[in-house]
Amino acid sequence: MRKSYTCLSMDGDEFKGLVTMYRIHELREPLWKEYNGRKMCLADRGYLWMQHFPRGEHFVVTTMFDDKNRVVQWYIDICKTQGLTDQQVPWFDDLYLDVVVLPSGEVFLMDEDELEDAVRQGIVTGKDAALARKTAGRLLSAIRNGRFRYFTLSLKHRKALVAQNGEVSET
Repeated sequence: MRKSYTCLSMDGDEFKGLVTMYRIHELREPLWKEYNGRKMCLADRGYLWMQHFPRGEHFVVTTMFDDKNRVVQWYIDICKTQGLTDQQVPWFDDLYLDVVVLPSGEVFLMDEDELEDAVRQGIVTGKDAALARKTAGRLLSAIRNGRFRYFTLSLKHRKALVAQNGEVSET
């Protein structure tokens, strides 16, 4: 797989945290996912994945754009913590629950069974599982009430970052 990557720290009124962008130039085969019987391509040549790591939050938002810059989906990972490695690469401590939002407005809460299994196996504490459920509930409520600002932020930031960086450096 050939991709380019950039990571920026933002400290504005709308967003404080890290934003990364991966542009996929080549990959062995496209990545497909099925929702409600509908197959969607999530990664292919020319696709761009942008991640928002909001400071102090328990989630990370990945916006996946196709090769025509249309949003394919927003994928929200619920996490315990997030940070930055010594090499300045963002990371997060995943708590299994994910929220997927499609441009059609469909919303899916994913991997509740994986969270339950992790609790049963002692991988995730009851306290962390409660944090994951509370965070997911807060996000679902914000999405339903039109207060989830990452839908507009992702579009705005993609335009700004692509304009600012031109094509990001290849790896």
